Amino acid sequence: MADQPARPWWQSAVFYQVYPRSFADSNGDGVGDLDGLADRLDHLVWLGADAIWVNPVTVSPMADHGYDVADPRDIDPLFGGMAAFERLIAAAHARDIKVTMDVVPNHTSSQHPWFQAALAAGPGTDSRDRYFFRDGRGPDGLLPPNNWESVFGGPAWTRVIEPDGNPGQWYLHLFDTEQPDLNWDNPEIFDDFEKTLRFWLERGVDGFRIDVAHGMAKPAGLPDAPDAAVEILRHSDEDPRFNRPHVHAIHRDIRTVMNDYPDAVTVGEVWVHDNAQWAEYVRPDELHLGFNFRLTRTDFDATEIHAAVQNSLEAAALENATPTWTLSNHDVGREVTRYGGGDVGLARAKAMVMLMLALPGAVFIYNGSELGLPDVDLPDEVLQDPTWERSGHTERGRDKCRVPMPWSGDAPPFGFSTNPDTWLPMPATWAALTVEKQRADTGSTLAFFREVIRLRRARAEFDGTEIDWLSSPTGVLIFRRRGGGLVCVLNAGEQPVALPPGELLLSSAPLVGGRLPADSAAWLG
Repeated sequence: MADQPARPWWQSAVFYQVYPRSFADSNGDGVGDLDGLADRLDHLVWLGADAIWVNPVTVSPMADHGYDVADPRDIDPLFGGMAAFERLIAAAHARDIKVTMDVVPNHTSSQHPWFQAALAAGPGTDSRDRYFFRDGRGPDGLLPPNNWESVFGGPAWTRVIEPDGNPGQWYLHLFDTEQPDLNWDNPEIFDDFEKTLRFWLERGVDGFRIDVAHGMAKPAGLPDAPDAAVEILRHSDEDPRFNRPHVHAIHRDIRTVMNDYPDAVTVGEVWVHDNAQWAEYVRPDELHLGFNFRLTRTDFDATEIHAAVQNSLEAAALENATPTWTLSNHDVGREVTRYGGGDVGLARAKAMVMLMLALPGAVFIYNGSELGLPDVDLPDEVLQDPTWERSGHTERGRDKCRVPMPWSGDAPPFGFSTNPDTWLPMPATWAALTVEKQRADTGSTLAFFREVIRLRRARAEFDGTEIDWLSSPTGVLIFRRRGGGLVCVLNAGEQPVALPPGELLLSSAPLVGGRLPADSAAWLG
């Protein structure tokens, strides 16, 4: 029998998401950087990560912490410039760690040379056609061209002062004012994006996380939204700003580029709820992987978790795609806090990590999750997320889950930096959560994460791409990996439960009289 072709590395990879500002600072400016990340790669080797996803590090004025890109083919000096990125690639590859980077195709920075040229060129010019410049409505164009809202709050349009000094056209920005949306109907946009993809792939990057992968395509004529009142940082499948059918032509063009680099991967940020529509993004000629965020929106409730897992598996199966799993990221509050905080939140977070890693597919772990870090209640004056200002100080934004990593020592900045004035302040209470302390404690959250990842990689029980749900008491979930035979039990009820037959491989909490306590999970072989 002929050898089976090797499965792509990303189909069962553990990706570790690095928010670079918050990972490790090598030069004492209080902001994490790429040399800091390279210096700490052995932590990821020890943990067992296969790949890193690095949030944006390209040249940016940092209005949205790098998602406002002024030069997509260079590294911002804040993070160490291009030389630091090349050092990181070499150091990661020497440790068999893949590197995926964030790319932002939906918009640029308002400091991008294209947008500056568009402002200078005036209405009706080729430079303006790269973006969405429109005349306003009402007398003298005083009103925005339509009723769209920014994802960060407030109108999605800003009026410009024309070269003659008078108020003129408006430009579209679905995010911050400093993030004008690109007009993907203009062929120059894809041509430039292809240059960006190839630029990084030729430098050894192993793939991309594609920001707002369900964006880019805008409806003809930019019609008003039927529901003008939208929740900040949320949207529905009917929202005209996102998930337009012709976005798929863009992804097919991107895949054509990626096919020249057969080991590289694309993972799209796809905030689409309908399974059939979500699955279109992971058709064989589009994205390799699509983020499915259902577990980040799910309470610690057996019925909700079952529905989220089953739904995610069914969505991926529609196109025979690889499922993806994540519990948190730089946009979503940390799971320890979401599940109740304190000891209960931590116990539940550990149980959910076991559930997630027992499932077939690729897994994304956000930096700090392995330490059991909670969200941080930051004072108003240090908040930096644009959502805080744009919402009129009603939405505190995402800074709470972006506080720097504690590495060592007994006081801030905990080895993250030599500078106590870190870009977001670190709580003194994190002294017990440092990597150093947890590495020395075999009962720590960090040691638990390492063991979970090790077992997943080492044991044949984790083989197979499907699961079967087994009968279980109310408040409890039990499934078996079809093929390998691993059984995962999650107890989201209030009482200890008996485990099914099998060899106990691991439990997230000690058994009580041979039974699995509430707020915990177990693996059986």
